[in-house]
Amino acid sequence: MSRKKEINIFIENIYEDFAQSNNLDLDTAKLTQDAVKMTEYFLSKPELVKKSCLEGYDFSLLYFDIVLTDNKKIHEINREYRQKDSPTDVITFAIFSDSPKEERFIFDNEINLGEIFISLDKALAQSKDECHENKTFYDELYFLVAHGILHLLGYDHKDEETLKEMWKLQQEMIEAKI
Repeated sequence: MSRKKEINIFIENIYEDFAQSNNLDLDTAKLTQDAVKMTEYFLSKPELVKKSCLEGYDFSLLYFDIVLTDNKKIHEINREYRQKDSPTDVITFAIFSDSPKEERFIFDNEINLGEIFISLDKALAQSKDECHENKTFYDELYFLVAHGILHLLGYDHKDEETLKEMWKLQQEMIEAKI
């Protein structure tokens, strides 16, 4: 019988005045708990793990960081690392899954998946966009967290079909956190 995997997520909000200036209650402790639940849901599905960067690896601890930021900072990151001169909603640095298998680093049975950066400004704007299916800021924020987690786990959307598959998984992960 396999042992339960520990998940450790650190969320840093470097855009501290966002919540107050937008009259929102941004509870990073709850967001952390819910991100852990989303990741646990993913790990509970062998068919999903099999398609991820974790297939074939034994580990006891999985960890990653989420950084909540503004449009200015994510624009800088997008320009520097993706050569795209505009702000975006989420950027993922998937250090484990993006490394060649022979270079993946596991120390003391621990895997560091990487970092997710989320623009709170973009999440808020997209939640107000009639074209978006997510109706509230929190719906959009959780959608972006789940999207980032999937990228950390090696999922990608190279075409419309894989994008829709990711969206479906994101929705399942979000619903599982409840």
